[in-house]
Amino acid sequence: MTTEQKVAIVTGASQGIGAALVRGYRDRNYRVVATSRSIEAGSDAGVLAVPGDISKPETAERVVREALERFGRIDTLVNNAGVFVAKPFNEFTQEDYDHNMGVNVAGFFYITQRASAEMLKQGSGHIVSITTSLVNQPIAGVPAALASLTKGGLNAVTQELAIEFAKTGVRVNAVSPGIIKTPMHLPETHEALSTLHPMGRMGEIRDVVDAVLYLEGASFVTGEILHVDGGQNAGRW
Repeated sequence: MTTEQKVAIVTGASQGIGAALVRGYRDRNYRVVATSRSIEAGSDAGVLAVPGDISKPETAERVVREALERFGRIDTLVNNAGVFVAKPFNEFTQEDYDHNMGVNVAGFFYITQRASAEMLKQGSGHIVSITTSLVNQPIAGVPAALASLTKGGLNAVTQELAIEFAKTGVRVNAVSPGIIKTPMHLPETHEALSTLHPMGRMGEIRDVVDAVLYLEGASFVTGEILHVDGGQNAGRW
């Protein structure tokens, strides 16, 4: 077993942005631990698939343990797993709340705590979380209080941990996308969703991957909330 190649953990890695992040890190010669509820092993020996519910601490423990057993180190954690439910605030159910808090908040907490402990031991590492520009630029007609509550918490903890870890060699950043053209958005909705961005189009999956990989190489950047949202964060339009 060699410990020279860097290793990235990507959550929510079975499709969409997560699957593209796995490919992006592999293109940079990282070995990758890919986790999601439905992840399946593939033919690439440089990718370790670990299925499980990221909202459960036992999943986080297994992902980190198997990463170390297989690859010997952890250099990057991308907290990509997330859920999004848009409905009026008073229509959210207890189930909605539990699910959003479980995946978006507990999912971040359990694996970030365990992965960062390993990064702190080795004196280097990078943590990136995928949030949403709706946190600080709400859009009329897109009621998303649980996204603001949970993903807004990730923005806040990104900056807190960046300061807490600043002198340790561990950087902490976030990418805050607009609406990205993933399988969750049916093609017939794309025209309407494009109008929710000043640039007049939806984002592509590659836009988010490029932002994460930029942060990966930006050694003097920590505590950054990088907006990849076609101008949403800039103001009204």
